Amino acid sequence: MKESKNELQFKIGEHVVYPLQGVGVITDIRTRKIHERDTLNYVIYLDISDMTVTIPVDKATIIGIRGIVGADEATKAIASIKEKFEPSTLDWKQRYIANVELVKEGSIGNVAKVVQALYHRSKVKELPVQERKLYENAMRLLIDEASFSLDKTTAQIKKMVDENLEK
Repeated sequence: MKESKNELQFKIGEHVVYPLQGVGVITDIRTRKIHERDTLNYVIYLDISDMTVTIPVDKATIIGIRGIVGADEATKAIASIKEKFEPSTLDWKQRYIANVELVKEGSIGNVAKVVQALYHRSKVKELPVQERKLYENAMRLLIDEASFSLDKTTAQIKKMVDENLEK
């Protein structure tokens, strides 16, 4: 099988972010036969959901698999939560779709925006069930990645996020 120079972006043991799922670790890189073709795959264990996923190496970028952000970017994302919040004029369904798209994109900054928006919205009016679940998921994703990036416990990161949301 022909491999391009940048085909393997990640190594076994490396932590990665899987959008909408959270932080995982590459536990193996193996070849599987898919449709009579040998395909190189990352095997990723997601601790937060106790789930193992297999992702073709050539689809990892398309799916949004990426490395953990640096400490500066994680700190910036958490700090952005305390910035002035401009409420959305969209109805809840449109707002939900827009927020899901931001989380799907997978950047820690966009996940922080969703946390900020839904937190402030919940202070005005109780969130519909789907938005509440999205808020909880976005919060978990933000805390999970930031704790790896900043080498802090999830409790320490949760406290930082909560303090910034209250400002």
